Amino acid sequence: MTTIQTASTTDTTDTTRAADTTRAADGLIVPAGHGKTLVTAAQQVTFKVTGAHSRTASTFEVLVPPGFDVGAHTHAHSEELFYVLEGELDVLAFEPLVRTLDRWRDWESASGERVVRARPGTLLLVPPGCPHAFANPTGEPARVLFQAAPPPDHERYFEELMDILGSGGEVDHEAIAALRARYDIEQLTPLRHDAR
Repeated sequence: MTTIQTASTTDTTDTTRAADTTRAADGLIVPAGHGKTLVTAAQQVTFKVTGAHSRTASTFEVLVPPGFDVGAHTHAHSEELFYVLEGELDVLAFEPLVRTLDRWRDWESASGERVVRARPGTLLLVPPGCPHAFANPTGEPARVLFQAAPPPDHERYFEELMDILGSGGEVDHEAIAALRARYDIEQLTPLRHDAR
């Protein structure tokens, strides 16, 4: 029972019942090893939090195999966050002096930034419009926590990308280009899955 006093009256209101009907939604716990997982020779993606769970961001656990290179790209409207859990990746998140069409690992920013070797604990935040890339140049897989905002576009993108990459043979760059155009991705350098 709460008492609210104003200048002219005293109102005694039972707020216990009102609090019960406005209960907050339950949280989400996704145990290790759980979530929808998509697997190809090029990449493994586990959906941890989707647009069905969050209005803010989709969250994924991504296993990046040796030789995988996502290629430099931008998103006009999306923000992304990457956190390296295991392994190592070459990463960048800056506008280069010159956008070359093939070798993003040689890029340099106006302030002298260059590609960084990301080890466990490295976080990469990518605002809309910022060129970014990651690649695994090592002989071991890397594991990354990845968030994309807003949801659910990246969920759909991953599902369709895994279909293309899982078809076997050479990467179908035309199909990937069309897919990326549909999902706010401007590809600056090619995606490769054997680029060590």
